[in-house]
Amino acid sequence: MPSVLIRSDVSGSMGYPSGAGQTAGAKKTIGGGKGGKGLGLGRGKTAKRHRKVLRDNIQGITRPDIRRLARRGGVKRVSATMYEEIRTVLRKRLENLLQDTCAVVEACGRKTVCTSDVVFVLHRQGHTLYGFGEAQR
Repeated sequence: MPSVLIRSDVSGSMGYPSGAGQTAGAKKTIGGGKGGKGLGLGRGKTAKRHRKVLRDNIQGITRPDIRRLARRGGVKRVSATMYEEIRTVLRKRLENLLQDTCAVVEACGRKTVCTSDVVFVLHRQGHTLYGFGEAQR
């Protein structure tokens, strides 16, 4: 039978045969991982939690933000029609970057994105980013 750990393997605690070391009322969890309960599980009479629907967040990149980025790139004047075009290009680039980053994280079997994952994907796409250590996963 598989052993059930009292604590994690990392802490050095010993595994007991399944069932040993548990309290009388303890329930076994399926999977045994450290996942959350998820959204929408109401406990008794409490209200369920809802996830806010995110829409049109690219408008959070304001005109002054775009102007600051343009100044850093050496641009003197920005045409009024360029702001929406810049937001469109930025959205496409971020979607591409995040899609590749999520693929790397899922291939590693993790759920947390690290800075090294983003550096690795940028290097893979041909845009090497310096200052964050080696591009490792």
